[in-house]
Amino acid sequence: MLLLILGLLVFIGIHIVPTATDFRRELTARFGEGPYKGIFSIISLVGFALIVYGYHKIQLNPGKNPQLWHPPAWGRHATLALMLPVFPLLIATYLPGRIAGVIRHPMITAVKFWALAHIFVRGDLASLLLFLGFLSWAVYDRITLKRREAAGAVTVSSGPLVNDAIAIVGGLALYAVFAKWGHPALIGVGVIP
Repeated sequence: MLLLILGLLVFIGIHIVPTATDFRRELTARFGEGPYKGIFSIISLVGFALIVYGYHKIQLNPGKNPQLWHPPAWGRHATLALMLPVFPLLIATYLPGRIAGVIRHPMITAVKFWALAHIFVRGDLASLLLFLGFLSWAVYDRITLKRREAAGAVTVSSGPLVNDAIAIVGGLALYAVFAKWGHPALIGVGVIP
């Protein structure tokens, strides 16, 4: 459990740095934009690796991962529904259209949907730490967005409507493929029979 918690602290901790615009500005002034991004990426990868390894390790030892509540029968359906916008939002992050302009931070919104969706189907301590940790960070990140925009640290962009069509169609197709084959292959849990 400690590796998972350490990974969450490292990954979320480094992702809080950009929300502190003055601190980020000081770091980039001191080290330069490239080195800052490089260090940010390395620390993020270390945190992510600790999360993946720690979560996997604790799932193999259920005696150290208590079940805090039993997910409801309808939880699976809620999760499938809440996951629908996740892949379109991820594509909209990198292919901005009107969706990006309205939602303003599509990736963070995708993380919120992903985290909330998985709380409905997981009741063990490790899963709740993982998903509530990411959900809390995403909510905090979104709250700080206006301040970061005003400081010029974040620019919200939009683009042509065709990008939205690509994001929606492509995202739903990716969702179907991932739900059918990707989730069982990568996570070990079947989503669609």
